[in-house]
Amino acid sequence: MVLPILGGAYLGWSLGANDASNIFGTAVSSKMLRFGTAAILCCVFLMIGAAAEGHRGIHTLEGLTTQTTLTAGLTALAAALTVTLMTLVKLPISTSQAVVGSIIGVGLMQGDVNLAGLEKVVACWVGTPIGAMLLATVLYPLGAFVLNRLQLGMYRQDSMLRAGLVVVGCYGAYALGANNVANVSSMFVGGGLMEPLPAALLGGACICLGVVTFSRRVMDTVGKGVVKLDAYSALVVVAAEAITVHVYAMVGVPVSTSQAVIGAVLGVGLVRGARSVRLSSLRNIGLGWVITPAVAGCVSAALYFVAHLRYVG
Repeated sequence: MVLPILGGAYLGWSLGANDASNIFGTAVSSKMLRFGTAAILCCVFLMIGAAAEGHRGIHTLEGLTTQTTLTAGLTALAAALTVTLMTLVKLPISTSQAVVGSIIGVGLMQGDVNLAGLEKVVACWVGTPIGAMLLATVLYPLGAFVLNRLQLGMYRQDSMLRAGLVVVGCYGAYALGANNVANVSSMFVGGGLMEPLPAALLGGACICLGVVTFSRRVMDTVGKGVVKLDAYSALVVVAAEAITVHVYAMVGVPVSTSQAVIGAVLGVGLVRGARSVRLSSLRNIGLGWVITPAVAGCVSAALYFVAHLRYVG
């Protein structure tokens, strides 16, 4: 019972520490919003999203294979180890893909994998950065047209962008809770420890702990990996990321907010001019798709094998 709780809690903490930067990172690093305010807003709306819509993703992950308390614990541990390993080698981190990979690894060892559910998940993974990129290419010129028609002065435009970053950030936090809480809570539900709603609330609380305790460092360095963002571009990126992640929350498939952000940033970069885009990011997305779930699956399969060894004296 302890292993799935600890593994899920660690996953939630690491998810909050990393993914909050995708929502409020630019606003905080550009001093448009204080970290304390951003953390509070992020936690409040994240918990609302987790409670309101987190159950859909939980049911999807729970249905990929049959879970017991032991396998739920092994899945949580494998996913946590994979997230740590991917962080150390500086490859794109997708907690969603680590969780699914570890579930499939255990499922293969048991001979019990829901292939239809897996196909749905993989299709959504592929669609996440592509959908966010296409959405950003639409939102960027549309928003610019509206701003130009308003003919605001520099101060009023700055105030509007600041307010806009707060609004889309709150929506992004809601989408994060609705979509990604399943990565944490499925460990509690799959092992038969909790019902979906209390599991979603506990998972949301673990994510919030990561936001409050360790996300500031990541927020301070956000927006430099793919293309340098101004306030308006950041607004478009967060809006595209939030809409994309929320759509997949309604579909019931946890996806990577980091890959949604990368897709949105690439979309903005394409609108502004292809030279501003680092195409190596596309390679990193591809590596993340393949390596993260594969490593997680291997780790969980190995843990399952070790856990079921029988020694004869």
